Parts: sequence; structure tokens; C-alpha cells
Amino acid sequence: MATDTYFAAGGDTIDLQQQVARLQALLEATRQVHSTIREEEVLESVLRIVVRELEMAGAVFPGTGLVYGDAPVSGASGTAAAGLFSYPLADRDGKKMTELVVASPDARELTLYEADFLEGLALQAAVALENARNHKRNIEFARLQQDLDAARRIQRSLLPQQLPNIPGYSVGIRSVTCYEVGGDYLDIVEQPDGSLLLAVADVAGKGLASAIVSMSFRSAFRGMVATGMPLDELATQMNQHHWAEGEEQRRRYVTAIFVRLHPKTGEIEVVNAGHNPGFLVEPGVPTYQFAAAGTPLGMLPGMRYSSERCNLGPAARLLLYTDGLTEVFRGDEEFGPERLLDEFCSCPSRKADDILDALWTSIQAFGEGGPQADDMTALALCHATDSPEIPG
Repeated sequence: MATDTYFAAGGDTIDLQQQVARLQALLEATRQVHSTIREEEVLESVLRIVVRELEMAGAVFPGTGLVYGDAPVSGASGTAAAGLFSYPLADRDGKKMTELVVASPDARELTLYEADFLEGLALQAAVALENARNHKRNIEFARLQQDLDAARRIQRSLLPQQLPNIPGYSVGIRSVTCYEVGGDYLDIVEQPDGSLLLAVADVAGKGLASAIVSMSFRSAFRGMVATGMPLDELATQMNQHHWAEGEEQRRRYVTAIFVRLHPKTGEIEVVNAGHNPGFLVEPGVPTYQFAAAGTPLGMLPGMRYSSERCNLGPAARLLLYTDGLTEVFRGDEEFGPERLLDEFCSCPSRKADDILDALWTSIQAFGEGGPQADDMTALALCHATDSPEIPG
């Protein structure tokens, strides 16, 4: 009776029984290689199989420090030396991840069985290695996401959690980050003399780096506000403090607008440090914009800032915002500050929260559901009276 054979390249043959044994051995080796999701353990299991079960003299993954056996294969890579055989481990895209270098006993040629087994083992090892690396990346991403979620909650907790009750006024705030955390800053600080200090600021850039600078800015701001210094001096000192923090801080300069409100008299004092203009709208009075009185904070040393004063008359309203509200696009068309001002003026409500709701609705409708490209922060202040509402 004829013996079933497996024909290999070069005319060599392996009988069916040998082929079954080879497949069984390779199957067991595959099980061992795929039994872990740690990269180093995958590679170590491959080396053990090569030396212990295939009885090679030694094996190594060059550059990893992982060596098995007594053969001098450490550091070998892509070598054609006698008795050394290389098997690259490539990912699904064909990119080489590492390579297995095997030293045969007495530097002899590999048998057909050994070469076939090593090729199969290398293929399975490549799959297991890529899976292990993907698993590691997934774990790292999950850990990073947890950290970012925690940072987001912390940053949200540093926003004013309870707005002050100001008789005769309505105040509303809103801040939505582009990513998990952002570089916009908003604050309301009550002063011992009964005034309130309002601040809206925007750190250059987006994401985690800007968020860290924003928190540093908050600490400095809160510390200086507690001294009760004049508003123009506050901006001057904040600029110098930010500049002195070093090169990285200077790259993340801060635009900011500060407002001190005296609720009893309706007087406001405003300092704009390179920020978007604040809008003051009042019935029967031309719309006023608080333009920048100096460069962004931390951009240039020694800058001094000036303040301007005016009164919030009956039914007047004030809007402070970051450029994320205006830099929303529909195709090549930008929402822009003019459209924002029009929407702010035309909103009939006297409640600050309702006004912010209307602004966000208009901006989102303009953007047609596109992704948010920048942090968006705004503060609205309305002098609530029984006067007629602001006309559109």
C-alpha cells in the first residue's frame, strides 16, 4: 500500500504521519504563544519553544534583551552567518515589528521539518505580538481616558458652582470645552466692598496643555484678587506673573477681559487684555464694545493696562465671550462677531440664561451640526428692570 506523502519545495517529502505530528506540535506551540497578552511573555514563550521543544542551540529577539540558550546569538539581526536563521515578525500591514533569530545545533542546516515549524511559529508569534501590543495600547488609552475624565470633572468643578444672587441683575455663564479639558477660564468673585469681579479668559491653544495653564492662571488670579488691588493694576500684575513663569507659559499667553461691577450704582469698570471685545447693549443707546487696552497677558513684559468705566443703565446687558463662539464655520463662512452681536441684541429675554441658550442655538444652527472646533465660553449680565425690553 502506498504511503501518503506531503511534497515540499526542492522535492523533499514528509510522510503523512510526520505532517500530523508537525501540525500537532505547531498547534500546541500556538496555544502557548497566544496564552498571554503581555508582549514580553509572548516573546519569551517563543524562545522557550524554539530551544526546549525544537531543540535549537539558542534563540534571540535582537534589541529586546531576550535571549534563550547558550548559542552566541545576542545582537544578531538579519545575519547570514552559518547556523543562524532569521524569521521576521510582521504586523497585518506588513510592517516588521521584530525578528526571531535562531541558532541551529552545531551550526548545521535546518531540516525541512524544523524550517517549516519555525515559519509557522513566526507567523503565529507575529499575530500574538500584535494582539499584545494592541491590548497594551488599549489599556493605556483607557487609563488616559480615565485621567482626562477626572481632569474634566475637576475643571468643571472650578467654574462658579453657585452664581451670586445680585438684586436687580441676572447673570448666566456657560463653558463647553472642545476636548475633555480646555483653556477657557471663567470666574465670578465677590469682593468685601460688595462689588463683584467677573473674568473671562482664553489660553492660547486647546486641550490638556492649555487646561494646565488655565488652572495656573486661576490660582494667580484668585490670589491677586484677594488683595483688592485696582483692576488695571491686577491686569498689569497678571501679565508680569505669567511672563515670569517661563518660556512654555509665554507660548500659552492668555487673552482676558476683567469687569468689576458695583451692583448698587450700576457702575462697571472694564480692562481688556487682548481679548475679544465685550458687548454693552442698552435701549436707546448705541451699542458699545470694550476693545483691547493692551496685549494678551504673558506676551510682553512690562505692559501696563488701562481701564474704562461706564454705567449699566435700565435694561442694559453685557456679554463677555471667547472666540470659540465666533469662529464657527459653515463652509468658508464664519459666524463672526457681527453675527454674534446681532443675535445678542435681538434676543427678547431679559434673563441671562435664556440669552445664552439663544446664542448657543443660533451658533449650532449656523454650524449645521459640525464638530466643535474650539472651546466656547460666555458670561451674560443683565440689569433687570421693568423697562421695555431691548428691541431687535
